[in-house]
Amino acid sequence: MASATSAPSTPRHRVVVLALDGVIPFELGIPQRIFGRTRDSAGERLYEVITASIRPPGPVHTDADFAILVENGPEALATADTVVVPASYELGPVYEEGRLTGELAAALAHIRPGTRLVAICTGGYVLAAAGYLDGRRATTHWSSAEHFQRLFPKITVDADVLFIDDGDVLTSAGVAAGVDLCLHVVRGDHGSAVANEVARRTVVPPHRDGGQAQYIQRPVPEPQLATTTTARGWALGHLHEPIQLRDMADQESMSVRTFTRRFREEVGVSPGQWLTQQRVERARHLLESSDLSVDQVAREAGFGTPQSMRQHLQAALGVTPTAYRRTFRTAVRVAGR
Repeated sequence: MASATSAPSTPRHRVVVLALDGVIPFELGIPQRIFGRTRDSAGERLYEVITASIRPPGPVHTDADFAILVENGPEALATADTVVVPASYELGPVYEEGRLTGELAAALAHIRPGTRLVAICTGGYVLAAAGYLDGRRATTHWSSAEHFQRLFPKITVDADVLFIDDGDVLTSAGVAAGVDLCLHVVRGDHGSAVANEVARRTVVPPHRDGGQAQYIQRPVPEPQLATTTTARGWALGHLHEPIQLRDMADQESMSVRTFTRRFREEVGVSPGQWLTQQRVERARHLLESSDLSVDQVAREAGFGTPQSMRQHLQAALGVTPTAYRRTFRTAVRVAGR
C-alpha cells in the first residue's frame, strides 16, 4: 500500500497564474481557490497552482492597498500546462494601444506551444495583444466590450456571455464569471461530479452556462416583486417529468407572460433554456455516477428518449452520452454487491 506521502502516479496538471502590476486580488485568487481545491475520489490533488510575475521574484502591487510577494519569475510560464491571466487595472499600452510592452512580451515568450490559455475579465487584453485571440470568439467585462472590439478588430467579441471556450484559449466576463470559467475547465478535465464538489466547497452555484447573460438588468429582484425561485426549485424536483411553462408559472401564481419576463430578468436565460441546462447537468451526473442505462438516464433527466438526450449532449458538450460516460466514468459500488 502506498504511503500517505507518496507522490501521485502521474504529474499534476500545472496551472501558472500571471500576476501583473495592478492585479485585482479577488480575480488573482480564483484559480487557486478552484483548481487548488480540486481533488479526485481518493482525495488526491489534481492540479498544482503557482503564481508568476513578469519580473524576477519579488513584490507585485495590486489595485488594493497592499502588495503581494510572488516567488516565481517569468520562467515558470514555461512549466505551465495552463496559464491564467487575471484582470489588472494597470495594463498601460496593452489597454490603450493593444500592444505588449517588451517586458510582457518576453515573459509570454516562455509559454510553450499547445499550452491552454485562460483569461479572466480584462486579462483578455493581454492574450489579444499577444495575438492569441486573432480570428477567435472572445468575451470580456461588458463595460469594456466595445473598446475591446475597436482595439482588436480581428477578434469576434461577444459581450453577452459569461465565458467562451474556444478550445485551447478561453476568456471570461468580469469578476465572478472567472469562477464559472474555472469550474467549466475542471468540469471539462474531470467531469461534473468533481467540479460540483469544488463548487459546493466554494459555496457557489455548480454550473452557470457560458452562454448565460453576463449583465442581467435586475440581478437581485426588487423586494416588492415576486421572484421565480420557488418555480426553479419545483422544476429541479420534477426534471424527470414533462414540464410546461404554464406549470412553472403556476408555482409563482403568475401569468406565463409575466413569469417568462421575470425569469429572464433574474436568471439571464429563458425558462426553456434553463430547463435544458439543468437536464444536461442531471444527465452528466447520472452518466458519471450511476449504473443506469442510457435509456434510463434519458428518462430520469427528463429528455424522454435517448435520441433527444444524445442531441442535447452533442449540442452542449460535443460528445455522445456513451462517449461522455467512457471519459468520466466514476467507479460505483452497487448497493449490496
